[in-house]
Amino acid sequence: MSISPEILRVRPIIVACAMMATIMQALDTTIANVALPYMQGSLGATQDQITWVLTSYIVAAAIMTPPVGWLTSRFGRKTVFLAGVGGFTIASMLCGVASSLETMVFYRLLQGVFGAALVPLSQAVMFDLYPEEQRGSAMAMWGMGVMLGPILGPTLGGWLTETYNWRWVFFVNLPFGVLTFLGFLFVLPAAERVRNLKFDWFGFGMLSIGIGALQMMLDRGEQVAWFESGEIWLYAVLSVIGFYLFIVHTATGDKPFINPSLFRDRNLVSGLVMMFVVGIVLLATLALLTPYLQNLMGYPVMTAGFVLAPRGMGTMVAMMVVGRLVQRFDPRMLMLIGFTLTAFVLHEMTKFTPDVSQFTLIWTGVVQGFGLGFLFVPIQTIAFATLPAHQRTDGAALISLTRNIGSAVGISVVTFLLIQNTSVAHSELVQHVSPFAWAVQGLAGTAMDSSTLAGKAVLNQLANREAAVIAYADDFLLMMWVAILAMPIVFLMKRPAPVAGQGAPHAAMD
Repeated sequence: MSISPEILRVRPIIVACAMMATIMQALDTTIANVALPYMQGSLGATQDQITWVLTSYIVAAAIMTPPVGWLTSRFGRKTVFLAGVGGFTIASMLCGVASSLETMVFYRLLQGVFGAALVPLSQAVMFDLYPEEQRGSAMAMWGMGVMLGPILGPTLGGWLTETYNWRWVFFVNLPFGVLTFLGFLFVLPAAERVRNLKFDWFGFGMLSIGIGALQMMLDRGEQVAWFESGEIWLYAVLSVIGFYLFIVHTATGDKPFINPSLFRDRNLVSGLVMMFVVGIVLLATLALLTPYLQNLMGYPVMTAGFVLAPRGMGTMVAMMVVGRLVQRFDPRMLMLIGFTLTAFVLHEMTKFTPDVSQFTLIWTGVVQGFGLGFLFVPIQTIAFATLPAHQRTDGAALISLTRNIGSAVGISVVTFLLIQNTSVAHSELVQHVSPFAWAVQGLAGTAMDSSTLAGKAVLNQLANREAAVIAYADDFLLMMWVAILAMPIVFLMKRPAPVAGQGAPHAAMD
């Protein structure tokens, strides 16, 4: 593949704009999390209601990700990019000035709708800007934005909220949005468009129902006791029906908006599965560590954010390294290294206690970030190696969708198990707190004297703390096994072969 001289001259600008678009969209998946308590008071919302600020964005982005390929073919990549960046920036400003929960949720929906195209389009642009022998490095550059955004989101969000106020969590997008829009407007070449391309409304509708109902089930399940609630059963039935009709329609329809030939590419399908696992491990780990640091270890928001930040540094270093290694070594072996490092760190995290040192928190975070970096770039490189150029945007949209669903599933599952296992561990622990137990008798006359109400309260608080530690360890152990069980999928991918005359790997054709 040769790159025209005109594109080479403006390539640095296009790359910078694609990176900014990726970081903006990825950052907004987590940057608002730490600001939720401050928004709750300003918007007059309850604790359950304020979570819609997060859910509305995720649901809208998930639903609008699959049609990105069709929109690009029908209206052109440049048009869709400009509409996405411009709409996302405007919606961010509207979120910053929202005065009620209803308007905030509506503006977050708009943010998700316009932002859905930014990550898959940025990925497709980066892939097309470089020849095969340089695509590993290109995916490493682009992947930094995708991986660092969610990791650094809580740190940046906490700093903006404490230094200014929660509205700056959204205002921060303005300068980057304007620069990205102007950059794409002047340097991104216009692509051909298929003007008579029809849209598969039925397929899109069924997939939207399936994704939306699944996300609502995952988001609301823990709050309403899961399948003890009729609401969750409704979401589950709607999700199953939506996905079933979408799959049948895609397999039998004349022109479904997701080409079924995509799922005949072994590398892409294997990449989708592994990206699902990456989504689980990346955001579920953050969802656990943030409350662990704040609730069990008593860290302030800013301190917790800074302790988590080195995780992003590990990812950044790994991507710079693996971007070069992927050109010389079998990317599948690099993935195995990434899964091994990830599993090792999750095993070490099962040993965490509230007294764990900051040094331990930092080095485990750096190593885990390093492991995730060794996963992300090779997965992207091999998953797209055998896809035709005209299907890359569709493939990128599917990978982005899979990663988001993996993140949603991971967060919901570990949160549910954390609450359930804490309750179980607490019940087991308090069985040993008996007036007849020798250890308890030795506490007589102290603040933990079980014969007094105050002493019982202290003992119960201590039991809750220890039960939570056990539950967190169980969650980390579960994610370790997820990483281990994903390893064999690596060998389902086609073995890479060197590009003629270069030594960069690409997937060998069968």
